[in-house]
Amino acid sequence: MSDASPRSQAPAPPAGMEGSPGLMLRIVKDYRVAFLIVGSANTVIGFAWFALFQATIGQLWGYMATLLFAHVASVLCAFVLYRRFVFRVRGHVWRDLARFESVYLVALGINAILLPLLVEFAHLIPIVAQALIVFVTTLVSFFGHRNFSFRRKPTPSTESPAEPGTGTTPEQASTE
Repeated sequence: MSDASPRSQAPAPPAGMEGSPGLMLRIVKDYRVAFLIVGSANTVIGFAWFALFQATIGQLWGYMATLLFAHVASVLCAFVLYRRFVFRVRGHVWRDLARFESVYLVALGINAILLPLLVEFAHLIPIVAQALIVFVTTLVSFFGHRNFSFRRKPTPSTESPAEPGTGTTPEQASTE
């Protein structure tokens, strides 16, 4: 048993993930808080992409084209932010990006259904409708990225005697 308190130990990545913790995770020590901080910045950046595209191509092709262009720009930006600052996994960049995008495609599907409903039937302007939708898609992305996008199969080095076969250390189990 170690004399070090859990707070003085480096935070472990979420279950099944390998690699050193990202910058946010090293600072705040809880991946949910790190995800929330980076996710907040990502939400602002993604919303800025939506506003930019709405002011430009949205004027020509409509708010659904805006949604698609903003989606591509936002996903690429978010992937770099989460991979660098929160989950900090190694290898499998293309596989991780494909998995990451698949989570965002679910969010995009939800968005593609809700945006026209809020614009056409609730008579909200696209910017306001998108601001409301962000809350729903944020929850979808948190659980999807945590449990799917950056997950790694447990290796013997990530297994803990207390949590065999799960890839979850006792410290991780206590935070989930």
